[in-house]
Amino acid sequence: MTAEAEAAVGRGPAGPDGGLAAVRAALGAVVDPELDEPITDLGFVRSIVIDDGVAEVHLRLPTSFCAPNFAYLMASDAYEAVERVPGISRVVIELDDHHDSDLINRGLADRAGYRGTFKHEADESLDELRATFLRKGHTAAMERAITALLRTAPDTDVWALTLADLPDADALRRRRAALGYSTDPDDPVLLNDDGTRPTREGAEMRLRRARSVRISVDGNAHFCRGLLATRYPGAENDQAPRADDRPLLPLIFEEAAR
Repeated sequence: MTAEAEAAVGRGPAGPDGGLAAVRAALGAVVDPELDEPITDLGFVRSIVIDDGVAEVHLRLPTSFCAPNFAYLMASDAYEAVERVPGISRVVIELDDHHDSDLINRGLADRAGYRGTFKHEADESLDELRATFLRKGHTAAMERAITALLRTAPDTDVWALTLADLPDADALRRRRAALGYSTDPDDPVLLNDDGTRPTREGAEMRLRRARSVRISVDGNAHFCRGLLATRYPGAENDQAPRADDRPLLPLIFEEAAR
């Protein structure tokens, strides 16, 4: 953690309820909608101050021109996450150094909602945007799980894979649950964007498309980490990059796995 953040979080109760650890854990459940990683791991949490039950959290982004709807979604989710922490009586979320910081911060303070904050500039709702990125996050998690298995068992019949076949499917199950998809152990791993199972003939193309989504998501996250560290020197010390343990595999199945 940077010296700036250490100075900021130096005040606050030491107990588990309403304490710094509890607030940071709550923020760790907030995911950047586009990058599909916790804002704590991305280094987007600039500081946390807890004083007499009041939690003040400052957030930062890689650039001043990150999409306002993404920025609002992240900040709003952070507000709601911290609000649920036992012992916290009031929440202040401040988005720093964004071209719409004043507007977003005022909207959060007033609990005006997205449309109340941006008025005529707002889309009808953030629900579809959230759903779009939930689907992308699920697709990326699905590809990671399949690729991890193919590294150790290249002859795997990908189309026939079930959740029970995966050594670690927790991340994938969470994303499936968020979309309302079944998480039964006997359910197939490989799914289309709408939650249906592809045909066996279409399985190869589905995995190829899923891999392109995962590469895009991971590449964007890596790029944004670099931008953040350039904009805020030392921010790299607050980041926890996703482990680079996925060497590229061919974008086609092994012949034996068909």
